[in-house]
Amino acid sequence: MSNTIYDYTVKDINGQDVSLSIYKGKVLLVVNVASKCGFTPQYKGLEELYKEFKGEVIVLGFPCNQFGAQEPGNEEEIKNFCSLNYDVQFPLFQKIDVNGSNAHPLYTYLKESKPGLLGTEAIKWNFTKFLVNKNGEVVKRYAPTDAPDKIKKELAPYL
Repeated sequence: MSNTIYDYTVKDINGQDVSLSIYKGKVLLVVNVASKCGFTPQYKGLEELYKEFKGEVIVLGFPCNQFGAQEPGNEEEIKNFCSLNYDVQFPLFQKIDVNGSNAHPLYTYLKESKPGLLGTEAIKWNFTKFLVNKNGEVVKRYAPTDAPDKIKKELAPYL
């Protein structure tokens, strides 16, 4: 297992490689997102959080179609949906798996670092969130039901 999130490279929504080391010194909120989920309106709160803490807290959105097939679109459709419906400015990445044998290595690391309830590593649903401190260490895991407003109230110690 890697020591920090900075050891990973991911593909952004446009297919470009992005080393997460570019976010060194920032607080990160890593979220598996979906366009057709009951929690999809959280895009609004995530964008507000991103704008409010511009430069200090970076939201990283990873589309995933593993829960109820709620992210059926391709990258272009996802990008357009997020832009048109929620004016999303925070970084979005290519659609990935977060569970199973094809889970992205980043998500394997996140789940091992902060298991969920009763020690289970599996992501239960869309909009599970991982808070990463300025040193690249996963410090907290939030359930899909945890709204961005709740997370915002807990950010002070990490800024």
